[in-house]
Amino acid sequence: MKYKQVFLLIISGLILSGCGQKISQEEQVKLPALQNTTEKEVMKEETKEETLVTITDFATLKIASGEVKIKLYKEEAPNTVKNFLSKSSSGYYEGLNFHRVEDWVVQGGDPKGNGTGGGNMPTELNKQVFKRGSVGVARGGDIKISNDSQFFICTTDCDFLTGQYTNFGEVVSGMELVDKIKIGDEILKITPTK
Repeated sequence: MKYKQVFLLIISGLILSGCGQKISQEEQVKLPALQNTTEKEVMKEETKEETLVTITDFATLKIASGEVKIKLYKEEAPNTVKNFLSKSSSGYYEGLNFHRVEDWVVQGGDPKGNGTGGGNMPTELNKQVFKRGSVGVARGGDIKISNDSQFFICTTDCDFLTGQYTNFGEVVSGMELVDKIKIGDEILKITPTK
C-alpha cells in the first residue's frame, strides 16, 4: 500500500513537472493555428455551431452611414443564403470590417480582417448575372470551393464574374452608401428581413 502511494506521488510529480515546459519552435508549428488567433477570431469561430434559421427574402446590412437592403437569391443559391442568414442571425458579422475596396467592388466579412479568414463551403454557380449591386461570395483558386464568410458587393457591372463565383443577392436600396464604403469601415449588423 505504501509503495503504491509513493509510486502515485512520483508519477504525479513527473506529470506536473512536464506542464511548465517550454514548447520548441518545431512543436509550435505542429500546434493548431489558434496560437496566433485573436480573441475576436476565436469568438467568431465559436459561432459556427449549426443554428435553426428562417430563410428570408432580404437581409439588411447596417453600416455607420445607414442601411443597405439586399434581396437574396434563395432559389439560385440556397445553401449560400442559408449560411449567410445563419451567420447574420448569430451576430457573426458584427464588428467585422470591409478589408477590400476597389473601383469595382467592396469586400468584407473576414474574421481576420485581411482577406485570409473564413472557412470553406461548396460554390453554387448560377445564371444570375453579376452587375452593379450584385452580392457574391469570395473564393480562392478552386472554383468548386467558396469562402463561407467573406462576401462582396459589385459597385460597377461585373459580368466577368458570372458563372465563376456564387451570386446570392443584389442590393435593392442603399447602393449610394455602398459606393462610399472605405477600407476598415465596420459592419455594425446584418439582419434577416422580410
